[in-house]
Amino acid sequence: MTGDGRPLRAVIADDQALVRTGFKMILAAEGIEVTAEAADGVEAVAAVRRTRPDVVLMDIRMPEMDGIEATRRILGGEGPQETRVVILTTYDLDHYVYAALTAGASGFLLKDVTPERLVSALRLVQSGDALLAPTITRRLIERFAQRDEPQTTAPHRDLSGLTPRELEVLRLLATGLSNAELASRLFLSPTTVKSHVGRILSKLDLRDRVQAVVFAYETGLIAPGGDA
Repeated sequence: MTGDGRPLRAVIADDQALVRTGFKMILAAEGIEVTAEAADGVEAVAAVRRTRPDVVLMDIRMPEMDGIEATRRILGGEGPQETRVVILTTYDLDHYVYAALTAGASGFLLKDVTPERLVSALRLVQSGDALLAPTITRRLIERFAQRDEPQTTAPHRDLSGLTPRELEVLRLLATGLSNAELASRLFLSPTTVKSHVGRILSKLDLRDRVQAVVFAYETGLIAPGGDA
């Protein structure tokens, strides 16, 4: 159920019919409504715009349009702002995952995920949290961010709107610390840390912690392998 009491709604995008059927059965058994299925990225974008789900399970490798471009279009200005995208991948640290995260995805799941993990992940993302633990996100970014190559596009946001404390929180968040660890490091209460994180996301127009970590690397606030 969502915060307003209605069933969680999901779109499943995967070019394999058996995969879609399996995920649909799992979600339906837990009261999650599958509003549409899609066999490629074009169908996924159309399904999301038509049914406005809470969450999309998005395969990366699909015909016509891959999951990365579909994610970018869904989460762009024309897509429903409340929708979150979770990437499905076959292998841990798939080299497409970083690109998907920078396109706006809220995390990723392996296709062999357990039913319990799948359901809890969708509910976590829909509630506004990031699916990936910051340490996993950092591992992804460190592997795939090409810091020795020039950036092809500069982030459209900047850090000037953040207070010194918020910059400190963002820097530590990007090194893989949880809210509890941030609170301990900064001698703050968990509630205060949560408020700081919320303001950072709001000021930078970011969806979740995953995007905040990506942003911290892309702006050079922290470099792969760096620490606070």
